[in-house]
Amino acid sequence: MEIAIISGKGGTGKSTICAAFASLKQGTLLADCDVDAANMHILFTPEIESEEVFTGAETAVIDYSKCTNCGICLSYCRFDAISFNNSKIEISPVFCDGCRLCTRVCPENAIQMVESNASRLYTANYRYGKMVYGLLAPGEENSGRLVNLVRDKAKNIAKDMGYDNIVIDGPPGIGCPVISTITGVDHVIVVAEPTQSGLHDLKRTLEMTQQFNLKSWVLINKSDLNETVSDEVQIFCDSVGVEILAKIPFDEKVVESMVNCLTIPEYMQGSQVHDMLQSALIKILEYEE
Repeated sequence: MEIAIISGKGGTGKSTICAAFASLKQGTLLADCDVDAANMHILFTPEIESEEVFTGAETAVIDYSKCTNCGICLSYCRFDAISFNNSKIEISPVFCDGCRLCTRVCPENAIQMVESNASRLYTANYRYGKMVYGLLAPGEENSGRLVNLVRDKAKNIAKDMGYDNIVIDGPPGIGCPVISTITGVDHVIVVAEPTQSGLHDLKRTLEMTQQFNLKSWVLINKSDLNETVSDEVQIFCDSVGVEILAKIPFDEKVVESMVNCLTIPEYMQGSQVHDMLQSALIKILEYEE
């Protein structure tokens, strides 16, 4: 079973919930598909088993033996990647979009495209099983393709080693990386916060998951901080036929657990938050249509 945990916006506590689910059931395969801001490896400090280079894009590089610093490339660049520095043309690998326009306009053929190879795909062992995660280097593209590689690697490991469940920490939003994360999964949990912006993004996210005919659940995190909006979330979910999986109250110890690099079940065993998350996971694992 693949369970993807996503959110319509950042900062809802998605990764905290994901880490809790991964540690509630021993032998869970964890896949961190939030490749632009992966953090499961920070929490679990896994032992890396394998490392693969991911080529996500190309970057323009200047051959200074040919460059005359004429500045033509600078005038054409629309990504502010090219600049004069000490009377010398420079290209920022972070801002370069890989469009190749500078290579075409350079009269000296002094600019070439070089594959970016700073991104990585990792397989590792963490304290509850196997873990797969990707790290997309700053400024690099094709995050959706790296997400696909993370998922493929996780599914192959699960098949080879007999893992029954894969918990996926997905990226926020509704873009390509999210679509790559949720396509074909068994369950999608959308973590929402009780704010008007959270409700707005929840609506967009559920519209997307329902377009893919995915079994969707909503988990309201810190639900008691604004019970009025929590009620609005409940009313909306009822109107579209999506079940509220849990309404998790705010607890300062959740923050403490993250600071100490411990999951909620590890730091808050027997607490209300722990028990509610445990019940939520059991409900999903035992769900039958």
